[in-house]
Amino acid sequence: MKFLFDRDTWQEVFDSMGKNKLRTFITMIGVWWGILLLIGLLGAARGMENSFNRLFGDFATNSVFIWGQSTSKPFKGFQEGKRVTLKLSDAQKIQDNVEGIEFVVPRNQSQGFVVRKMLSGTYNIAGDYPLLDIVQKKKLIKGRFINQSDMDNKRKVAVISEDIYKQLFEKDVEPIGELIRINNMNFAVIGVFELDNFGGPSSDIHIPFETFQQVYNQGNQIGWMMITGKGEYDIKQIEDDSKLILKNLNKIHPEDKRAFGSFNLGEQFAKLTGFLTGMQFLTWFVGIATLIAGVFAIGSILLITVKERTKEIGVRRALGATPFEIKRQIVVEAVFLTLIAGLMGIISGGWILIWLDSAFGQGEDATLVNSSVSIAIVFVALLILIILGTLIGLIPAFKATSIKPIDALREE
Repeated sequence: MKFLFDRDTWQEVFDSMGKNKLRTFITMIGVWWGILLLIGLLGAARGMENSFNRLFGDFATNSVFIWGQSTSKPFKGFQEGKRVTLKLSDAQKIQDNVEGIEFVVPRNQSQGFVVRKMLSGTYNIAGDYPLLDIVQKKKLIKGRFINQSDMDNKRKVAVISEDIYKQLFEKDVEPIGELIRINNMNFAVIGVFELDNFGGPSSDIHIPFETFQQVYNQGNQIGWMMITGKGEYDIKQIEDDSKLILKNLNKIHPEDKRAFGSFNLGEQFAKLTGFLTGMQFLTWFVGIATLIAGVFAIGSILLITVKERTKEIGVRRALGATPFEIKRQIVVEAVFLTLIAGLMGIISGGWILIWLDSAFGQGEDATLVNSSVSIAIVFVALLILIILGTLIGLIPAFKATSIKPIDALREE
């Protein structure tokens, strides 16, 4: 390794580059552009992934929503068009009989006219179990979410969104413990939450499920259910199994595809992650392909340089330089050019990511959140450059040592 610290080695490298500055610069552009693409696209892909993660937040993504619609086939004495209504017992049956289920969360929702003092508005009122705060974590700003005691005692308590707080309460007023009237019934505010970026059906006010059933006279009827599967289970299979059980319970034709509506969040999330994985693969492919093209350009230029330095190489061979020393010198020059171009690309890519973050990564609606690449990726890119630079440098190196010293000295 002593030759790397030899002044003559680097003097020769800089002399070679100095003789053909424009050609050297143009040659390095290919490698610079390849690294710039790699860093920029990988950072943008990471920013998009971060954006998706923020969008879904603490939501249990391996989930499916199922609700009742109307039948499309007659079955067991029931005509086509029968309205299907889900019941609490349906949710329990699914919980007990479908393999791979982690949670089944029954939900209900209706509109309600809400009043506080002289301020009022019409909002969505959701009847929910405490379990909702596990599968769809609420970002509470103040207070707490519904608990089991609220359910058991059918308390008239409400968890409101931040927007409703701003609309119904004066600035700096503490909302916890304050009363609001929902459809002419008093409810005590126990919590304020920040609205989710993604939360399925919109919910502005949450009240205990049992209280909702009583206030809206729902009995054992539910609007829809959220089914969350364990991580190792296929959520599509869980959806199919759940619908089959619901069809049996509600006397619906097994092939009726309209009786139950559903939205499979897990399936959609898998498509998004698959897209991101494909994008990262494409980024690596394009970046490395561009790098290889740039490194080949460096190799071509070094071949031309070797041709121009044939007489010089002949003199060195005649003075006792070994073929290994000649090869080493050319490989060092190839790796040096590749690394310098690569480092310029990494720095430029970093500035690109800073610009992307400032332009597209700010605010609640940011499309690219914290666009960045890890140090590990930078080191991998540098390692690839060193390997490619070494391999491509061997071509002109072998070319240089293939000429006999006497023939090189005769070269004009």
